[in-house]
Amino acid sequence: MRIFVQTIIVKIAHLILAHSQPAQVARLVTILAHSDAYFFLHIDKKVAIADFEGVLPKERVYFVEKRETVGWGAYSIVQATINGLTAIAYSGLDIGYINLLSGSDYPLKRADEIHDFFQKQNGKNFMGFQSVTTEWTEAIPRLTQYHLTNYSFPGKYFVQKWMNKLLPARTMPDNLIPVGKSQWLSITMDAARHILSYLQSHPEVVRFFKHTWAPDEIIFQTILYNSHFRDKMMNDNLRYIQWKDGKASPETLTMKDQARLLDTTALFARKFDMHSQPEILDQLDKKIFSFT
Repeated sequence: MRIFVQTIIVKIAHLILAHSQPAQVARLVTILAHSDAYFFLHIDKKVAIADFEGVLPKERVYFVEKRETVGWGAYSIVQATINGLTAIAYSGLDIGYINLLSGSDYPLKRADEIHDFFQKQNGKNFMGFQSVTTEWTEAIPRLTQYHLTNYSFPGKYFVQKWMNKLLPARTMPDNLIPVGKSQWLSITMDAARHILSYLQSHPEVVRFFKHTWAPDEIIFQTILYNSHFRDKMMNDNLRYIQWKDGKASPETLTMKDQARLLDTTALFARKFDMHSQPEILDQLDKKIFSFT
């Protein structure tokens, strides 16, 4: 007697946060196109969405309707991500994995290889995370001090200074153990639903992270780490990112990075600039995707 095992195809939603260079975003979407891939784009409210709608493919591409004006280091980028996760959760699509990408990312593997990889992962969640209290200690002031980065009013840094002088140090809400590192991650739909449910039922956690600098690098990892998803967290975000000299932003990748990009096992890399450094993207297309 033959036993047939039905393989469940894992569908991927690529959640892309973008604020510039529509042509580069369109290139990213095109190279990741696959019959089981869907694209959800959050376009910063500061820019015209029509510029992106005009160049992006139409098939399996969705624009997140609830848009945020995103500020660097502010909670607004967390909210933009939440809006995207919510759009995916209520899309009616049977999504298995979500990749959080920026508009300046690019894959280092073919779309079929990326789908094959996630097909085999059995619910693992991929993100970089370290203990804030014992490993990533430079992030401690983000959590213990008040930060008004998410707000815009005259004299806010003066107010912030005196808040930190007069008020006691902040402590993590809900007895959370903080972990984090990089905001870019690949998680299951179940993990995303848990994040959304947790934030909805814990407004005090939302309030806390609205007063945290760069909360996008901590909040999602922390929520999953303090849940039953901890055992499914892999300390690897599957991204190649070049950091130098303690800078707050990663290096823009160029032709000098080609050998490392072709050698890494990472699925994605960031960041690229198609306007100033188009050659590296052209070379990746040629070497990885066999485009000439």
